[in-house]
Amino acid sequence: MLMLDEYEPLIPDEVTDFYLQRVGFDCQDPRLKRLLALAAQKFVSDIAADAYQHARIRTNAAGGRSRANQLPGSSRDKTRTTLTMEDLSSALAEYGINSRKPEFYM
Repeated sequence: MLMLDEYEPLIPDEVTDFYLQRVGFDCQDPRLKRLLALAAQKFVSDIAADAYQHARIRTNAAGGRSRANQLPGSSRDKTRTTLTMEDLSSALAEYGINSRKPEFYM
């Protein structure tokens, strides 16, 4: 906790204060607020890393199909990965978060 005095998390203190106030959390200790911001930062980072892994697995499963569509002299980076909503949904599902769009009835 002593190290959190000088540590500046990626999530600004104002954003953390806003959401903590919105849920009814009242605390004047900035170290505790920064600890919560750090936990949120870690959570988002883990989800992004998992989504990236899902995207890599998906692109590697496509195999030669994606490479066959590229031009022979293409300078496109072969390691470039595009994250899709499917990748994010798969990563969120591992944490028990449902991110499917609601079904609409006509």
